[in-house]
Amino acid sequence: MKIANKPQQWQVGLILGIGVLAVSTAAIFIRLSTEVAGVRGVEFSLFLAASRLIIAALALLPAWKQLLQTQVSKSAYFYAAGAGLCLAAHFATWISSLSYTSIAASTTIVTTNPIWVSLLSWVWFKDKPTKLTVLGIAVALVGGIFIAVADKNIAGNSSNPLLGDSLALVGAWMASLYLILGREAQQSGFNISSYITVAYSVAAILLLPLPWLFGTGYIGYPNLVYVYVFLMAILSQLIGHTSFNWAVRWISPTFVTLVLLFEPICSSFLGFVLFKEVPATLVLLGGVILLVGVAIAVLGGKK
Repeated sequence: MKIANKPQQWQVGLILGIGVLAVSTAAIFIRLSTEVAGVRGVEFSLFLAASRLIIAALALLPAWKQLLQTQVSKSAYFYAAGAGLCLAAHFATWISSLSYTSIAASTTIVTTNPIWVSLLSWVWFKDKPTKLTVLGIAVALVGGIFIAVADKNIAGNSSNPLLGDSLALVGAWMASLYLILGREAQQSGFNISSYITVAYSVAAILLLPLPWLFGTGYIGYPNLVYVYVFLMAILSQLIGHTSFNWAVRWISPTFVTLVLLFEPICSSFLGFVLFKEVPATLVLLGGVILLVGVAIAVLGGKK
């Protein structure tokens, strides 16, 4: 594969900034789709998750020609396929969480993946976390408890906050595995184009039948729903996710995950502007504590 020239720092920063803005729109498009369709729950959430990845995978079909003509180790395909499996599970759980809890709580909890990446690195790569990392994990978990307790009493769109928060947490675990496996795939020989082609395609295939299995499908929704899904696939997936996957090649994953901490802030701001969704005081406090804990954990693991 052709080796790309290393970009300048300002270019990496620009791509990461664009990635944060793009990823932050996902929660908004999901909420808008839910309101327009007039339905919610796991069935519709799986439709959104599957459609998002199917569109992204279809857009990447031309990349398969070059990929199949390139000699790459089998381990690269293995890691990329595993990442796709985790990506499918991540979207299925996280998108479902938005049907039951607030945007602020969901996006904040799901962004704790740096904590779980640190723990996975300890188990997988024997990369023992520092004392500062352990402290950060403890602080972040306290913040998560604040959010769970406060979210229990939130009304309105948050129909089952504890369930939503739990789904968001599982989504964070899956995102952590996705990140670890994605890094391994690229270290095993894949460039960014090849990696996302395999990972997004595997995720799309795995999610494809689930809407039917859960009693719904892909047709019959208002046209505006499909517009929101298309925008989510292009902005949140192909631009947002790919920006972070690309950046990991050039800078430390530590800094990439730190930048990701801006996602719940941007999503919550958009949620306030569009839906007048003001999180409870404990949710705000818990979110701040959680983000501080994540930042401490990530910085504590910096070599």
